[in-house]
Amino acid sequence: MQLDRDTLNHLGARKPPAASRRLVVASNRLPIVVQRGDNGSLVSKPASGGLVHSLKYVLQERRGTWFGWLGATETNGLDEILEQASADLGYVVEPIPLTTDQVDRYYHGFSNEVIWPLFHDMVSRCNFQASYWDAYQDVNQLFARSIAEHTNEDHFVWVQDYHLMLVGDYLRQLGAERGVGYFLHIPFPNPDIFAKLPWRFEVLRALLEYDTLGFQTVRDARNFIQCVRGMLRGAHVSRSADTYLVAVEGRIVSVGNFPIGIDFAGFDGRSRAVDVERAALSLKEKLPNRQLILGIDRLDYTKGIPERLYAFQNALRRYPDLIDNVSLIQVVVPSREDVPEYRLMKNEVEQLVSEINGEFTSPGWVPVHYIFRSLTDTELLSFYRGADISLVTPLKDGMNLISKEYAAASIDETGVLILSEFAGSAAQLQGGALLVNPHDVEGTADAIYAAFTMPYQERRARMRRLRRVIERTNVFWWTDAFLELALEGGHTLKPSQSYYIPSTDVSLNGEQAQQRFRLEIMD
Repeated sequence: MQLDRDTLNHLGARKPPAASRRLVVASNRLPIVVQRGDNGSLVSKPASGGLVHSLKYVLQERRGTWFGWLGATETNGLDEILEQASADLGYVVEPIPLTTDQVDRYYHGFSNEVIWPLFHDMVSRCNFQASYWDAYQDVNQLFARSIAEHTNEDHFVWVQDYHLMLVGDYLRQLGAERGVGYFLHIPFPNPDIFAKLPWRFEVLRALLEYDTLGFQTVRDARNFIQCVRGMLRGAHVSRSADTYLVAVEGRIVSVGNFPIGIDFAGFDGRSRAVDVERAALSLKEKLPNRQLILGIDRLDYTKGIPERLYAFQNALRRYPDLIDNVSLIQVVVPSREDVPEYRLMKNEVEQLVSEINGEFTSPGWVPVHYIFRSLTDTELLSFYRGADISLVTPLKDGMNLISKEYAAASIDETGVLILSEFAGSAAQLQGGALLVNPHDVEGTADAIYAAFTMPYQERRARMRRLRRVIERTNVFWWTDAFLELALEGGHTLKPSQSYYIPSTDVSLNGEQAQQRFRLEIMD
């Protein structure tokens, strides 16, 4: 079914003037953190992260509201704190209270034991409990009721991520005539994987209750469209420029891909600060006369930390030049340590670090420096600046902003990024990064050695290309791109010329060129 302009005008949903639309954001967590101060009283501070930073300005401009869970079940004495937080942020924060049982079954259960592993192609890790699905529906309905109560038809509601896929559907059921959009920050699986979800039809139908759907990559959007075509009768798909159009039950749903970025200028500027420069120099002085390889990951089975350590061990065994001349700094940020599976993974990582250091350590040289804690902003940026090579090798990632942060902070433009081809950022960064399959231990080891021996001019050429792409498609571009489609009815902003670098502009061997060509075909 080809959708012509008359059909679009006939089926198109309400569209009040874009400039008049007030913005509402809904996410699992609010953009503030509430903690107890030294005197025992509750205090709040802004949460960190690119999403919070990028949405701040558009929410202020459009007199917005952010709905989300506070991250705690205690709500006594919060009214004054939330009022002050709203004043400080310049927009309203509206808490969604959740019980301990709801958090356990909706968040830890369905969101992180069903959707998270399934959408990362790890079906064997899924725990398909019906009670999880029940709680997920209950919490999504709770969000929808609160949004409906505090908004009207002049608001546009932008729902974020996999925790809240059903909110748009419940808003429709409540009769809340709102413009609603949705963005998925993690990958969307192919039909064979998605079909394993017992509630796949309910999720697909709920997602199609949004007016606009955003995904990280072309592949994710295509996977969703393939699921719609194969699983839902009566849904007709067409294309308009860079956007899929799905006609379903008398409505048009726009589907596009919007690779999320970072605040490039912020990272670049902060990385030039005196305290960061001093910390980076101190790091180099403590580990002198060697290239530093950096891995920074949250403790999660999707990040490929054991596979990376095996690859580093393989590189040391096969390339004697690396002995005494490189050190891997592996930072693991604690996450869900109360879950037995995560404790086992932490033990596996620590055993591998011990094994590698036991095999290769010599007087004055330790191959792996392992850090298990969160980093301060200054520490993080100093590690980015001090690292000669960054190893970003997730088994699957929606985007992976570490890869972009490293390049933005590499103001000397001499670092080398080794990047998993299964990270969402690979489609954008393949022109400057060394792409690897994280399951290929020897291939990743070869890339480590290639980065170690890479000539200075090639390092600069690659990093400059990375930085140009990341600067052009920053987090503010991402916000504008989605809202332009959702509010203005325009097409996605895709500076595609920045995604694929002509092979004449950068030195590529045959294998790297073949990898890039494969990604172009896939995406």
